[in-house]
Amino acid sequence: MDQNCIFCKIANKEIPGKIVYEDDVCMAFLDLSQVTDGHTLVIPKKHYASILEVDDDVLMHMSVVAKNLANKIVEKMGAKGCNILSNANEVAGQTVHHFHIHIIPRYEENEGIKIHFTDRSKDVNLEAIYKKIMD
Repeated sequence: MDQNCIFCKIANKEIPGKIVYEDDVCMAFLDLSQVTDGHTLVIPKKHYASILEVDDDVLMHMSVVAKNLANKIVEKMGAKGCNILSNANEVAGQTVHHFHIHIIPRYEENEGIKIHFTDRSKDVNLEAIYKKIMD
């Protein structure tokens, strides 16, 4: 546990949260920001800074929990889909350094979150990138 971590404090019930799921490994609660209605965070009870550090068994367990919760949230909230994502480090948008998975229900395409993938295929050398990763 990190004494300064807000998610550790929620996991230890030092700070209240709208908990929608809990087991021995992880818990899920409604995000205060509510990017869309039903925006939920799944966190491990043990502190890991990001997905880059989390234990593999914990990650696998949390993935199943996130999938099951996402299906429930989409159904119960009448969403048309959802984004399931995790940010690692500030450059990727991580603001709380306790690994968490976002479940963001989607109702319309023009909501509070926009994920846009730009096609850079003409500007990159895939072979060079491949070699760098594989070396």
